[in-house]
Amino acid sequence: MKPDLKKALKKIDTEDWKTIDVEFGRNVLQVLVPPRCAELTMKEVAVLSNPQGAIEEAFVTPIGSPPLEEIIRKKGRPPEEMSVAIAVSDITRPVPYKGETGILQPLLRRLESSGIRKEKIKIIVATGMHRASTDEEKVEMYGKEVVDQYTILDHDCENQALLESIGTTRRGTHVYINRDFYFSDLKIATGLVESHFFTGISGGRKSVCPGLVDVKTIQKFHGPTYLEDPNATNLILEGNPCHEEALEVARTVGIDFVINVNLNKDLQLIRIFTGDMVEANLKAFDMIKDYAEIPLQEEFDIVLTHSGYVGRDHYQTAKAGVGALPAVKKGGVIIIAANNRDLIEPIGSPEYRSLIHLLKLQGPDGYLDLLRTPAWKFTKDQWEPEVWGKVLRKIGEEGLIYCSLEIERKNYCLLPGHCGLDFVKGKRIKPSLEKAQEMVQNAVLFAFYRYREKGGDPTMAFIREGPYAVPILVP
Repeated sequence: MKPDLKKALKKIDTEDWKTIDVEFGRNVLQVLVPPRCAELTMKEVAVLSNPQGAIEEAFVTPIGSPPLEEIIRKKGRPPEEMSVAIAVSDITRPVPYKGETGILQPLLRRLESSGIRKEKIKIIVATGMHRASTDEEKVEMYGKEVVDQYTILDHDCENQALLESIGTTRRGTHVYINRDFYFSDLKIATGLVESHFFTGISGGRKSVCPGLVDVKTIQKFHGPTYLEDPNATNLILEGNPCHEEALEVARTVGIDFVINVNLNKDLQLIRIFTGDMVEANLKAFDMIKDYAEIPLQEEFDIVLTHSGYVGRDHYQTAKAGVGALPAVKKGGVIIIAANNRDLIEPIGSPEYRSLIHLLKLQGPDGYLDLLRTPAWKFTKDQWEPEVWGKVLRKIGEEGLIYCSLEIERKNYCLLPGHCGLDFVKGKRIKPSLEKAQEMVQNAVLFAFYRYREKGGDPTMAFIREGPYAVPILVP
């Protein structure tokens, strides 16, 4: 920690400050904040008292669709000859696939009790452009029993031999889709429905596009033409080009049945929606909009948030930064507590590392100009720095304090914003809960001190659910 920073931190009297709990991976940091700090939180929603019963009931009474068993009978083929593909999420999404609230085993039991043979079922991880899952991640997500007994494949958007053309969308995208999924007799999509910072919500159609499509489709879907559209944001579907493109692709592929879940602020199962891809997803959307949206009457000088479960790396943590934008004043400060625990890539892919540094060097407008240049070659993961650019346009580099212990100091120079390690004592810092708490606490003190030096006390807000909450500034 720099000497001048140590001196500044000592000038803040925290005697009357209150303690808040900040989610940090699977742990919690206890951080002192000013007494008038507003705590922005989603509505309380009751956890399912009998999740297994609710899951079974959802299969019996699907939304806008016959039950799964009836769909199988109407296929016109003997069940034992039918092939089934199940699209599942990867480790970056907290979908409850296993355990008491798990949706995967009940699904597999129903398929097999209908006559589907276990060896005819393929579970396909809808990675989009994410890296392939490790063996350990598959066990963590789906359970050892499923991993040992079923075929689990990772989608590969760049392997043309594994893809099949399904034609061109109305927006002119020539789409290729995962062959194993497309040519299966029965296609099932699963996933979590939560707010999404450019498709409006996740789940439903998103399991297919971008989850199971080719790299060029993903590139267009994540290009500036789509992402800079004002409707490409949290909890907006109508007129959202990302939502509309994904929906068209998924309808063309033809999903027979979906299983979508809603989780509460503590990632506990609160609802399960099965049935028709569109109708079930819209029901989940209504649920999310009701409890995740947080109306605001004012913006704040300082906003503290966290990366949530999804923020395994800097790439995914962009969701937290963008989610905080409606709550922060122009030129304000966003502090992000980020548990970037991905052991392989705590920042992101090699391409992302280069591109986020390019954003730092060129600034948000310069970076966007580059992406729009005809000579620019679309590069994997270019969209996430573009999204970080939205954050920098509102608060500038000086306004972003990024608190992660997993990213080494030598790599922080690639990233926009303040280095979180500057707020921790010691040169060689081993990640620990104690050090993470020190880092975030000192970042809050520093931000508060900067405003004090300007002659006044800042207003402050804490977004309890991080990237899952959706603050909305209302007139």
